[in-house]
Amino acid sequence: MATETNQQTARSTRFRDRLPDHVPMHLGLLAAIALMSAPLVLAVVMSTQTTTEVYQVTNVGIGSQGLRNYAAALTEYNFATYMLNSLVMSVVVVVGKVALSLLAALALVYYELPYERAIFMFILLTLLLPVPVRIVPLFQLMADLGWTNTLLALTGPYVASATAVFLFRQHFMSIPDSLVETARVDGVGPLRFLFGVLVPMSRGMIAGVCVITFIYAWNQFLWPLIAVTDKSSQVVQVGIRYIQGSAQAGLTQWGLIMAAAVLTLLPPLFVLLALHRPLLETFAIQQK
Repeated sequence: MATETNQQTARSTRFRDRLPDHVPMHLGLLAAIALMSAPLVLAVVMSTQTTTEVYQVTNVGIGSQGLRNYAAALTEYNFATYMLNSLVMSVVVVVGKVALSLLAALALVYYELPYERAIFMFILLTLLLPVPVRIVPLFQLMADLGWTNTLLALTGPYVASATAVFLFRQHFMSIPDSLVETARVDGVGPLRFLFGVLVPMSRGMIAGVCVITFIYAWNQFLWPLIAVTDKSSQVVQVGIRYIQGSAQAGLTQWGLIMAAAVLTLLPPLFVLLALHRPLLETFAIQQK
């Protein structure tokens, strides 16, 4: 009996020795990818099913609706307008936040400001007061300015960002002083120095802030729900809630909801794929 056990152990050891060292790691990565992608695959499958097929637990294949749920979401439920509104909102927030944060970081790092540290600490202090905490005074401010149901109401509260200012400030402080002194000797102005030197050297950081900001703005639900009352001016997250509320025969139309959710996923995914190269370059530089 002991001999058979020893032989089995020896065979197992020889089999493990024949396996490359990286195979277990790759198997673990594949398992993690499969586990994380399972909800997305399920959403795609459900987006092709009818309401009846969704409620059939045993039905796990592609449904009979095909792409008709996507067409219905875009046309009958006005989801194309919601996606356009979210895209415009997200782009405006990204451009405004990056531009304002770059200028603020430039002033904090390269200008001698009185009480500079106190100003920077005050900027960081605003992180304790996110938009949901300030909803009531923000809504009152938007109403007093007459900005309700406008793009300004959607984008205004998100343009200023303490996090982006902090990231750009720390990155600018890592730039060699010799480069700054050379620019000053050559008579380079602040804006020319910003766009000619700092921005090219900060492509990865800017790309990272753009990706994070775009996804953050795209996923907004509570503030647009409160600040905008006109359905034609709403964003995708609220649009999904509208579809969820349009139940038929007391049954939630999960096929339509999943189709809208898959459509909502596409723009952030495209932005992430488009800006992944500068992000990877930044990570490679930091590792070196």
